[in-house]
Amino acid sequence: MPLTIRSDLGFCFDRRFGLVFALTSQFKKFSIQEDQGVAVDGIAVTAEGFGLKGPRGWAFRGVDLAAEPGALIAVEGPSGSGRTSLLLALTGRMKATEGTATVGGARLPKQLAAVRRFSAPANVAGVTDLDPALTVAEHVRERALLQRRFGGSVRALLRPREERRSEAKLRIDTALTAAGLDPEALPKGARTAVRDLERLEALRLSIALALIGRPRLLAVDDLDLKLSDAERTEAWALLRSLAAAGTTVVAVCGEAPEDAVTVSTRPEPQEDTRTRKEAADALTETGRA
Repeated sequence: MPLTIRSDLGFCFDRRFGLVFALTSQFKKFSIQEDQGVAVDGIAVTAEGFGLKGPRGWAFRGVDLAAEPGALIAVEGPSGSGRTSLLLALTGRMKATEGTATVGGARLPKQLAAVRRFSAPANVAGVTDLDPALTVAEHVRERALLQRRFGGSVRALLRPREERRSEAKLRIDTALTAAGLDPEALPKGARTAVRDLERLEALRLSIALALIGRPRLLAVDDLDLKLSDAERTEAWALLRSLAAAGTTVVAVCGEAPEDAVTVSTRPEPQEDTRTRKEAADALTETGRA
């Protein structure tokens, strides 16, 4: 049987199966977290003159940003000012049309796929919607399954079943703890349907689902929407704890806390209501990656 030796792969393989083994060998390059515990290093985020224009006008424009790894970034502005578009653009899910941004060393708008690999959105309407009919446990199991099948490496799929189960359980438990969501404390435990969750509980669940993938950049939309003052305080405390643990966090809000790196999408005084409407329309009309 003919064999080929590749020094960069570190082992021999049959020519007929070379592609499979070659892909498996790249595991160490693209999945640095698989065997190194649960710690996640955040990434730096910078932007200069960043903007996105849709068929009906500008969603956002002229955004400048400089944030260190593990920073808490607040995108502040009223609804319809392009703040969700900016959130999606910084995570590689919408393509900017003006300026540049660098997220974890990847350049936007050219390297959208690279940014999507290490970022995760949460609580974004139309992107990460929770199913009201499904339970908390069903959402978590589904997300863990998707992570194992599509978010991991070929090598991880070849591990023994018990090892895969242990890894999935570790990811789930770690994500739920980090998001501050205790399923057993819910009215029906993990079998509680999403429709029966309070607003803050649903927010925690959405964040926990995003954290299962261990992203280096977490993007949370509408953080303070329909929350009381006390709940807003809890929500910001949660994001601060995630940032303190190393994850870079971007959050859309109506009013940013003083300790956050703030980016404002508030319209300039000379802008009229028509400009505000154009920004909202741009989000609807512009395609999402």
